[in-house]
Amino acid sequence: MWGLVRLLLAWLGGWGCMGRLAAPARAWEGAQRGSGPALLRTRRSWVWNQFFVIEEYAGPEPVLIGKLHSDVDRGEGRTKYLLTGEGAGTVFVIDEATGNIHVTKSLDREEKAQYVLLAQAVDRASNRPLEPPSEFIIKVQDINDNPPIFPLGPYHATVPEMSNVGTSVIQVTAHDADDPSYGNSAKLVYTVLDGLPFFSVDPQTGVVRTAIPNMDRETQEEFLVVIQAKDMGGHMGGLSGSTTVTVTLSDVNDNPPKFPQSLYQFSVVETAGPGTLVGRLRAQDPDLGDNALMAYSILDGEGSEAFSISTDAQGRDGLLTVRKSLDFETRHSYSFRVEATNTLIDPAYLRRGPFKDVASVRVAVQDAPEPPAFTQAAYHLAVPENKAPGTLVGQVSATDLDSPASLIRYSILPHSDVERCFSIEPEDGTIRTAVPLDREARVWHNLTVLATELDSSAQASHVQVAIQTLDENDNAPQLAEPYDTFVCDSAAPGQLIQVIRALDRDEAGNSSRVSLQGPLGPDANFTVRDNRDGSASLLLPSRPAPPRQAPYLVPIELWDWGTPALSSTATVTVSMCRCRPDGSVASCRPEAQLSPAGLSTGALLAIVTCVGTLLALAVLFAALRRQKQEALMVLEEEDVRENIITYDDEGGGEEDTEAFDISALQNPDGALPGPGPPARWDVLPRARAPRQPRAPGPGPADVAQLLALRLREADEDPGVPPYDSVQVYGYEGRGSSCGSLSSLGSEAGGAPGPAEPLEDWGPLFRTLAELYGAKEPPGP
Repeated sequence: MWGLVRLLLAWLGGWGCMGRLAAPARAWEGAQRGSGPALLRTRRSWVWNQFFVIEEYAGPEPVLIGKLHSDVDRGEGRTKYLLTGEGAGTVFVIDEATGNIHVTKSLDREEKAQYVLLAQAVDRASNRPLEPPSEFIIKVQDINDNPPIFPLGPYHATVPEMSNVGTSVIQVTAHDADDPSYGNSAKLVYTVLDGLPFFSVDPQTGVVRTAIPNMDRETQEEFLVVIQAKDMGGHMGGLSGSTTVTVTLSDVNDNPPKFPQSLYQFSVVETAGPGTLVGRLRAQDPDLGDNALMAYSILDGEGSEAFSISTDAQGRDGLLTVRKSLDFETRHSYSFRVEATNTLIDPAYLRRGPFKDVASVRVAVQDAPEPPAFTQAAYHLAVPENKAPGTLVGQVSATDLDSPASLIRYSILPHSDVERCFSIEPEDGTIRTAVPLDREARVWHNLTVLATELDSSAQASHVQVAIQTLDENDNAPQLAEPYDTFVCDSAAPGQLIQVIRALDRDEAGNSSRVSLQGPLGPDANFTVRDNRDGSASLLLPSRPAPPRQAPYLVPIELWDWGTPALSSTATVTVSMCRCRPDGSVASCRPEAQLSPAGLSTGALLAIVTCVGTLLALAVLFAALRRQKQEALMVLEEEDVRENIITYDDEGGGEEDTEAFDISALQNPDGALPGPGPPARWDVLPRARAPRQPRAPGPGPADVAQLLALRLREADEDPGVPPYDSVQVYGYEGRGSSCGSLSSLGSEAGGAPGPAEPLEDWGPLFRTLAELYGAKEPPGP
């Protein structure tokens, strides 16, 4: 076989690769030798076409692919052929003598499709060129040696479920490295190897499409499709490659929700408050995502009043909760229907509906221990004021719902009745007053009553009781404020002086309706006219009041229209003033100078300041005087005749005999003029400045004169302590025939006694006479 190929190549090389060398070649040769003028041809001596070599040849010896020949070659062996360029000497070799070109190794067109070489004929002896160099091309001829490949595989695609036949899924593309311009080596055909009958592929374009209708995601969600690409137009002997396409069916809302069971049963304790979760309901929907979202609702009004249902955060479950308080004693169970509906419905699949389902629900209410229940949510009671303690106010009542025959105990929470105004009967809940009530002090009393089961103190409930204090006519009307007004001396008769308003603390009604009346008769200085609205007008009478210095005191009588009617009397002060023509006050009587038209603000402030200063001085003086009196007081436990003064100075001991001068305590009647005994009888006489003698004669007749005398003596005597005031004095008053009874005035050894014996002074002096040694009266 290779022999035939070689003959064919030789034939092609002879006819397609070798040219004729004629006269122009010889002329070129002559020009090279320099013999005569050279005649140039218009065409080359070499005529070259392309050489071809089949790729992937792996024969035992080099393969002849062509032959080079020149017209100057006479077959004498003088011509040598040279080959240069791509692959020359390695891939391609040339026989220098014959010009045959051989390929030495297998070539790959996909690696290099052609080679460009340069051929030349030279003289073998001199290497002189016989022909100009000429370029030629050797092409590698393609064979089908590359299978198709899918560079982007494997593929993943998504198509909605329930799609129609022929819906495009994805396009796959294969690549063949063979020469598409030569033969059918690169002509591809696509087929489905695996995935039938669900999908098909276009043989020419590679577009994958659905092949059957109504593919259901809930039945099969994913498909693996194998696509093959074959070259040579798909004929026998062609090469092939394959890839996989993973097709996922996306979800559409083609399935309605469905409850897995027709009846749901739940239970809830009766004490469960609103919002307590009772249970969960879930309708099954095989769809995904938003297509499976559901909304739940209660169809029956009976169930919707006691319960409510909502969808959880994921939009799948229905949450059944308590809507209002339940009562086992009233109703033991509830039965109703619940509907589940898809929130998103695709109109294209309405024929597969309806997209909702209904299930029955039964909720059993369980009994639980409950605190007592009051007959009313709140109580409003009333009681008149001023009633005696123990007056009935009202009654509260509670019942044990679990056992209506059980006893209940009632009490008032202390913090709601801090003043202890009410009491309650523990057995029957009767509320009574504990103290008389005063509506004017407090109208409403808000109590909190606690009801507790006797057999279970933990079960307790409370209720608010509002007690209103009803009004009685127990307050006499009074003037709204003290009225002190004035009237100009030039006022015309009948002029309005003041509007007097009354106030009644009782509740509005007849009890608070007040009438006012002033003095009646022709001699009345002023007229009081009742306005019938709780006020009265004070007017000048037709006969003016005579002017006088003192203000007028107008008596006003006030009474209400309650039962019984109460009255009171008040006084309005009216001053007579002299006014200017414009009506302002020019001057008033002394008693009226404090009226608004009297002193100025500055003068009033000055008066107030002076009064305050005087009060402060008086308080200070009283405090100093009290302190001085306390210093002069003698302690009761040290009240002895020999110790007249009290001081806190401890002194220098027994030898300190000059701290005080007791001579000031001597009886002024016993003072000796001139030289005599020492000034202080409790110490030894010492030489010192002579003391001024006291004035002879009887002492002063009163305390003031005595104080002045002792002060003057103390100021003139340099031997007395440097005190600024005389704190003690020896004056004991007069009026006794025996003179002073002080022992300080007694003389030792025969001092003259009283004018008459002590026992003659009467029974009041009997004890004193016995103490001073009076002779006892002779016995019988």
